[in-house]
Amino acid sequence: MKPIPPSSLLLAFVALAVTAGFAATPAENWEKHCVGCHGADGKAQTRIGRKAGAKDLTDKANQAKLTDDDIIKIVKNGRKNAKGEEKMEAFGDRLNDAEIAALVQQVRGFAK
Repeated sequence: MKPIPPSSLLLAFVALAVTAGFAATPAENWEKHCVGCHGADGKAQTRIGRKAGAKDLTDKANQAKLTDDDIIKIVKNGRKNAKGEEKMEAFGDRLNDAEIAALVQQVRGFAK
C-alpha cells in the first residue's frame, strides 16, 4: 500500500472541517466579533463601546435584565436604538446557533 502524502491529508482534513461546519471557539468568536465594543473584559470601556452605549457585561444588574433568549436575539439580529439607528450589528449570518449559544455562556461568565 502506498503512503498518503501529508499535503493530501491536510487538504482532506480542511475539506472535512469545512463541510462538517466546525465552529470557532467562544473565545475566538468573542475576540473576532465582540472585543471591539465590549472589550476583552466585558466592561464595554472601548471608544466604540462607549459611543454605542454598550452595556457593562460584568454588572449583574445589567445581566439580570436579559434572558438568554434576549441575548441570542440581539446577537443574531443586532440592536437598534429608539430612533432605529444601529447600535450593534447582527451576527446571525456569520455565527451558527451553537456558536451563538456558546457566546451567551461567555457573556454570562462576565458577571460571576
